Amino acid sequence: MQFNTISVIGLGYIGLPTAAVFASCKIQVIGVDVNQQAVDTINRGEIHIVEPDLDMVVHAAVTEGYLRATTTPEAADAFLIAVPTPFKNKPAAPAQPVGAQFTARPLPESTTPEPDLSYIESAAKAIAPVLKPGNLVILESTSPVGATEQMAEWLAEARPDLTFPQTHGEDSDIRIAHCPERVLPGQVLHELVKNDRVVGGMTPKCSALACALYKTFVQGECVVTHARTAEMAKLTENSFRDVNIAFANELSIICDTLDINVWELIALANRHPRVNILQPGPGVGGHCIAVDPWFIVSKTPEQARLIRTAREVNDSKPEWVINKVKLAVADYLQANPDKTAKDVTIACYGLAFKADIDDLRESPALAITQQIAELHPGKVLAVEPNIKALPEKLQNSLQLVDIEKAESEADIKVLLVDHKKFKTKDNVTGLGSGCIDTRGVW
Repeated sequence: MQFNTISVIGLGYIGLPTAAVFASCKIQVIGVDVNQQAVDTINRGEIHIVEPDLDMVVHAAVTEGYLRATTTPEAADAFLIAVPTPFKNKPAAPAQPVGAQFTARPLPESTTPEPDLSYIESAAKAIAPVLKPGNLVILESTSPVGATEQMAEWLAEARPDLTFPQTHGEDSDIRIAHCPERVLPGQVLHELVKNDRVVGGMTPKCSALACALYKTFVQGECVVTHARTAEMAKLTENSFRDVNIAFANELSIICDTLDINVWELIALANRHPRVNILQPGPGVGGHCIAVDPWFIVSKTPEQARLIRTAREVNDSKPEWVINKVKLAVADYLQANPDKTAKDVTIACYGLAFKADIDDLRESPALAITQQIAELHPGKVLAVEPNIKALPEKLQNSLQLVDIEKAESEADIKVLLVDHKKFKTKDNVTGLGSGCIDTRGVW
């Protein structure tokens, strides 16, 4: 089948780069998003997210007439759904007293986060009226096992005049597949093209059609499997990483208790030819690693014991950091008896979920900074060189400042993200008892 027009539903960190890459291959691409501001920005040939080189690709695609954005789905040959899959409930880690020996407390089984598929459902129902026989629908959103089949059911309910793979197999009017994204923020355009893709169709013909679509630009291999296995593959990749990060984070807490430099310890242990321990941090963030393991736990709570424990360790690390900040403030006040907590200024370095990007989704650094601002009666400064403004909900409790202002005013410095600017800036003096370095930079 020849794909003359492709529709990408969801123009965020994955959808927009995907739409732009297809459009750069001289294919008509219709991007759909509920955010009118994002739609208007794209139609001006500009972008609303930070991703290296994406601005040039989008500008060229819009200028040449191959990419346009809208809020309403239109007819196309293929539809790619790249919308969020958040939680219905995200329980907070149990509170622990300041100064107590820290432990990662397990969450009750009843509070396991439950996947929210409402965005996928809305996207499916939005494109259903414009579907026609021969169309391909691909779910790219990272999803719990069975989400692709559920999407197919929603489409079938909305369009009883069409046939779908769950009832008509290879003879269905509409082809459906799951193809999870596997890209790294900051390298999305490169990895979209170079990485292998896991393609899971609901039938072999669905897989073949999806492979044909991706081979438009994918230089890596398109590896075919079933939709459920494709869903589980993405969850498995990120759960593997989460478990390994949890080991490093737990090790950092143990080393702090035993007065051992965890970064030196890891460097020594990694000299073993078969050991490769990751680096600890303030937690785990982003739209994948901090989310995907819970999708496995929600489906198989009795079996996913290690995966659940790793999530609890990583989800509880921000509380450990906050506890360290409280202790640092107490030490400062003890050394300066003429001052009160209201006189102490805290600067938090980094809000993004990883280094050198602007993405705040599921960011432990953002959560830590927000909680510090809520708990501390004094001034709290945020240093995040990759954003121009704070999220609206934080604008009354935080001040977004540059490195120089934070350096001149802060009594307590908390390094949360290892941005290059924090590593190379000569006047970042993260030394002494007033410094909490969660990334081993200072």
